Amino acid sequence: MSRLLERKDATLDVVDGCVLTIRGEADFDSAGALAKAGRQWLAEQAAESSVRFDLTGVEVASSAVLSVLLVWVRSVQHHSLRLERVVLSTPLQRLMDITELTALMPAQETTCA
Repeated sequence: MSRLLERKDATLDVVDGCVLTIRGEADFDSAGALAKAGRQWLAEQAAESSVRFDLTGVEVASSAVLSVLLVWVRSVQHHSLRLERVVLSTPLQRLMDITELTALMPAQETTCA
């Protein structure tokens, strides 16, 4: 595990070399830093590499977290990466369903843990 960002309210780690993992509240206060750190890591990956996003540790569902997710998805596309899987916490999955954003995820699988 490699820590990309540590804040009082949220952390961002890379697990198994390919899984961006957020834990904590990940609200409007931390969204910008999370998006930036994840975007920088994605830019460093070789084209055609597979990546995954694990947001099961996100405690609060907010549009700020969805914004982070969308920034990362754009980075995946921009850097010609493959998004294999997005795993969401139950509150985030509900928010994705309400906003109908799940269909925009290019991942092969988007699930709720």
